[in-house]
Amino acid sequence: MPEKPASVSWLWTQVLTCWKNLTAMSICLIIFALALLLDYMKRRKKCGRCPPGPAPLPFIGNILWFNRKNPSESFRQVEKIFGPIFLVQAGWQNFVIINGFKLTKEALGSKAEDFIERPALPLIFLLGRTKKYEGIILATSHNGWREQKRFCVSTLKTFGMGKKTLEKKVCEEAWYLCSELKSKEGSPFDPKISIFNATGNIISTLAFGDRFEYHDETFLKLIHSTEEILKDLTRMVPEIVFARSWFSYLPGPHQKIKKHYDNFTAVLKIMVDEHKKTRDPTFPRDLIDAFLEEIEKAKGNPETSFGEENLIHLMIDLFAAGTDTTSVTLLWGLLKMILYPEVQKRVQEEIDMVIGRIKSPTMEDQSKLPYTNAVIHEIQRYADIAPTTIPYMTYRDTEVANFVIPKATVVICHLSSVLKDETMWEKPHDFYPEHFLDANGKFIKREAFLPFSAGRRACTGEQLAKTELFIFFTTLLQHFTFCIPENCPKPTEERIYAVTVTPAPFQLCAIPR
Repeated sequence: MPEKPASVSWLWTQVLTCWKNLTAMSICLIIFALALLLDYMKRRKKCGRCPPGPAPLPFIGNILWFNRKNPSESFRQVEKIFGPIFLVQAGWQNFVIINGFKLTKEALGSKAEDFIERPALPLIFLLGRTKKYEGIILATSHNGWREQKRFCVSTLKTFGMGKKTLEKKVCEEAWYLCSELKSKEGSPFDPKISIFNATGNIISTLAFGDRFEYHDETFLKLIHSTEEILKDLTRMVPEIVFARSWFSYLPGPHQKIKKHYDNFTAVLKIMVDEHKKTRDPTFPRDLIDAFLEEIEKAKGNPETSFGEENLIHLMIDLFAAGTDTTSVTLLWGLLKMILYPEVQKRVQEEIDMVIGRIKSPTMEDQSKLPYTNAVIHEIQRYADIAPTTIPYMTYRDTEVANFVIPKATVVICHLSSVLKDETMWEKPHDFYPEHFLDANGKFIKREAFLPFSAGRRACTGEQLAKTELFIFFTTLLQHFTFCIPENCPKPTEERIYAVTVTPAPFQLCAIPR
């Protein structure tokens, strides 16, 4: 008889335990159902005329289809299904991807004002940039960006962009580069460091007032920090584009970017302090002096973007962007020359006939060298080093291809699809300099040639980059024949997707002519 109450007690305990477990499970199911409902409400389209796109997964959206090793291929695959404009989602953020020359021209041409803002990428917060001081490349405020762009364009012109003075400096640096290559004495080497140093010195001349010796300690710190920042950014591209602002506060490998950024900042602050001690307000020597003068003029204006903090951000933007893009394009150019020796020979013959081997090339020679000019343009088109634009954010509701893109939507233009648009280029997937030559061998401009993007946010240093590419490339081909080292395998044309698309590391020999 005494066992019965014990059995009843045990049974009652089991019933209560099951009820508690069932209640916990029910609560979890209810919470999950509410989360799914919230997810659906967050991601449902806000209009019936939004671009089509793949169905997103709950909470994560379409992140899984993104191929970080080849993002262009991801866009191409979705374009085949949904057309040249489509919508994808990362979390609860909508992204509209625009493909092809026709739609890119519509968005960044006649409707450029609608795409003037930038979204607040986590990178801004990670690097300590505030809404007021964002530099120029990632600036989200179009007012601050306009102010900084006006300053950059006018100051770069003051210090020679588009003028003989800058051409002379590029020519001088090209000679230093040639001396560096001659020191290799025809032995195999990787040209990356030499090219990076040369292009870095052009930005240094404009920003700091002088060039550096290639082995200067300060210069090496700047170059090393730049390379490390770009390398770390490469590993984090999807997170930097798709994540939200809170991402910057989490621990993880992305914090290494901040470490290298701080190292770069420390070197620049020393230079700025030296400029403050030695500058003459009536005679600015370089971009730092000019910016310090603008800070003085803007004192008392709470809305200005001119502050010492922004000077540092601007300098890093110019140094990183101006060095990396030009050097990577030149690397692709040298790779193409060793893979297409017949093209290299024809370029050299034209240079020999028009300029000779003593006189330094200048921009005046560009029109006299149609084939060389065509080869440089085809290198840019084929290399396609910036496959997408930096993300835009719509300033207001707008339409592209009769689809509505609501205000504050993030928009990315797929520039690869423009430079390799099959409706615009005869041989879009081949290296074909004749794309830029008419039947009489004269150079022709092509409407779909947009390596520097277009619209209000197009590359500020486009003219500088064109000058560097022409003078560096022509000078190198004037003085050297580049070839694959003996007993070495033929280099591949593998594309490594980073902040810019670089060729896989390769070696060559530079044989003096």
